[in-house]
Amino acid sequence: MARVCQVTGKKPQTGNSVSHSNIKTKRRFLPNLQTKRFYYAEEDRWVTLKVSTEAIRTINKNGLASVIKGLRAKGATI
Repeated sequence: MARVCQVTGKKPQTGNSVSHSNIKTKRRFLPNLQTKRFYYAEEDRWVTLKVSTEAIRTINKNGLASVIKGLRAKGATI
C-alpha cells in the first residue's frame, strides 16, 4: 500500500538534505501516517483506514460518518 493518506491525500514530498558545508542531497519527507481502526456505527462494523494525524483530527471534529460519505462521493471503497 502506498504512503498516501486515504482522507487528506497527503503524499511524500521531496527536498534536500543540506549539510554543514551546504552540500545538497535529495531526500524524502514522509507524512505521519497511522493505520487506525474506527467504529462505524451506521453500518455496525469496524473500518480500518490509513490516515495522517491531521486526518484523525478531522475525523474527531467532523465525525466519521461525514468523512466516509465524502470518501465514497470521490469513489473510494470503504
